[in-house]
Amino acid sequence: MTTFARLAYSIGLLAALASVMSFPSAAQEPDTSVPLVTAAQYEQWRTELSNWGRWGTDDELGAANLITPDKRAEAAGLVSEGFTVSLASNAQKYKSLDNPCPIAWSMVRASRASASDTVAYPCIHGPGTTHLDAFAHIFFDGKMWNGYDVDGVVTMEDGAMKNSIMTVKDGLVTRGVLYDIPRLKGVPYLEPGTRITVADLEAWEEQTGVRVGSGDAFLIRWGRWARQDALGPFDTGREAAGLDNMVIPWLRERDVAIAGWETPGYMPQPEGDISRLALHNFALTILGIQVLDRADFQALATAAAARNRWEFMVTIAPLPIPNGTGSPVNPIAMF
Repeated sequence: MTTFARLAYSIGLLAALASVMSFPSAAQEPDTSVPLVTAAQYEQWRTELSNWGRWGTDDELGAANLITPDKRAEAAGLVSEGFTVSLASNAQKYKSLDNPCPIAWSMVRASRASASDTVAYPCIHGPGTTHLDAFAHIFFDGKMWNGYDVDGVVTMEDGAMKNSIMTVKDGLVTRGVLYDIPRLKGVPYLEPGTRITVADLEAWEEQTGVRVGSGDAFLIRWGRWARQDALGPFDTGREAAGLDNMVIPWLRERDVAIAGWETPGYMPQPEGDISRLALHNFALTILGIQVLDRADFQALATAAAARNRWEFMVTIAPLPIPNGTGSPVNPIAMF
């Protein structure tokens, strides 16, 4: 190849790369298209929408009480193929922009007779771990789910003596429903700062004919992993789409048992907005919803679209960590 040919080839290659690569803008603009929930409204909801005491003063299961034996049987009835798909992101052994707290992993032994390794999760609730939050994770004014005061109940020495992850040691098995909002809008992923509204959720229901209900697992996809595939790692604490806070009463009305998402909250936020984790915290502590955090719904979306089926059986089994505030999980959807 001549020098001129090499130069022409290089220019053509760069042009081709430029045509298929996209780069994030220097600054994302907050979504201001929908009115914000005010701090006063949020405080009012804490009383009006609370599920505290609904299943008794000593309850530690919360909305998981809605997952009855009949509900599990209903979920099992959705299985026709036996096809399974994981809803967890892969554990990561190195730091990155989107995962500053990776697992600690190393080999203990590797011989011709056997091999063994050791693993630790320094940040169970961190951005790099698909996990289930226990109710002993988030508190409002020193009180956790069902009004338990944290004083003397959650300590550095003993951990959580109420509302620990052990309350769901037997696992969660129910009907799962995926809401694929990028598919609804005809895009690979939503832009950071996008607020997913009740109107979006109900438009998805109208399009698919599937509706989440009592005791179900509500799984919402905005395309976090598709965006990473396109642009590379990014800080989800600064760039993310998510559920608008006006969805809080909708979650209470639908009586979902589990809420799962790829990231907990949208960023950037409009000026005057309440906490980025407002919906996450309310769902967990006030509504008693089991929260599946930092999930990966990419493979699930592909499997569901291939079948045009947006409901399935989902199982979540946490590690039985005594007094733990959460657990890494590998949820499984089965069609």
